[in-house]
Amino acid sequence: MSLLRNLFSFSFTANSILTKPYFAISIKAMESTSELNLQYPKPISPPPPPISKDIELRRAMEASSKSSLFNLTRDDVLYEDEHLMAVNKPKGVYCEAVLRSAPQIVLDSSSEFHLANRLDRDTSGVMIITKSHKVAAKLVKAFTEHKIRKSYIALCIGSSPNWRKITVSSGHGRSKHGAWRVYAALDVGRVLPGGSFVRDMETTFEVVSVNGGETESCEVENVIVVEGEQELSCGGDAVVVVRAFPRSGRTHQIRLHCQYLGISIRGDVKYHGMYEWRGRTFEGHELHAECLSLDHPVTDDPIVIRAPLPCWVTEDGKCNG
Repeated sequence: MSLLRNLFSFSFTANSILTKPYFAISIKAMESTSELNLQYPKPISPPPPPISKDIELRRAMEASSKSSLFNLTRDDVLYEDEHLMAVNKPKGVYCEAVLRSAPQIVLDSSSEFHLANRLDRDTSGVMIITKSHKVAAKLVKAFTEHKIRKSYIALCIGSSPNWRKITVSSGHGRSKHGAWRVYAALDVGRVLPGGSFVRDMETTFEVVSVNGGETESCEVENVIVVEGEQELSCGGDAVVVVRAFPRSGRTHQIRLHCQYLGISIRGDVKYHGMYEWRGRTFEGHELHAECLSLDHPVTDDPIVIRAPLPCWVTEDGKCNG
């Protein structure tokens, strides 16, 4: 009882002023915080499924082990000159492991190696490593200003698209749970929990094949400006290979927009991609950075760097690569 009396006892001096009870102020502050939370923009895409947490943790541990043993070879090099080199990053290896092993295949030991671009752990394809601070700064600036043209290819599972070419324009940001989500285009610039902002992102997609059958190229481009919940059909088990051209460079941009289109990338469990499909389990998503087109940061000459395509692009997704 004495403890309770101490907790709830208050001493006042002649100059003490108490305009409102302490608990009333606390409740009012909580209500104000709640009202503020209601003003945050709501994400359009769903949160990661509960199963993704354990799967992603296991994949990260396996990738760490694989990365610790990884070494680049000359066969991985797609392009090289005295200023930079482009390599074909394999799936399931962290970018830092690729950078760490770069000196082993370059004769000039005085080079200062830097990553000019990054790929997700399970994304394969073109990655540029520069050999000096100056070139690195120029390329990073070019990537930031979207002066470098990028194309990716992805194998997705979902409904057969009723479009052949489409551009998706939306917002991008982290939800209150820390996951990257799609937001409405009108929410761009609004504050998110934690103080970050919704940023714009835009991706153009072209259908390459459906269930192994190639599609004809199409000049007619549909445009979707994301305003609310997804209206496109979801579900289905069609194998849809798409080529993606991101016009911005947001984290997990292609993966998020594929999810929004109802054709999540196979193996991309974080964004509702098929983890188990037709009797097989897929470790990692099937997304490949196939091409970078840029002006050389020193000579200004145009260069196009292409990485060999994975076997799943042309074999109806039946290979293990």
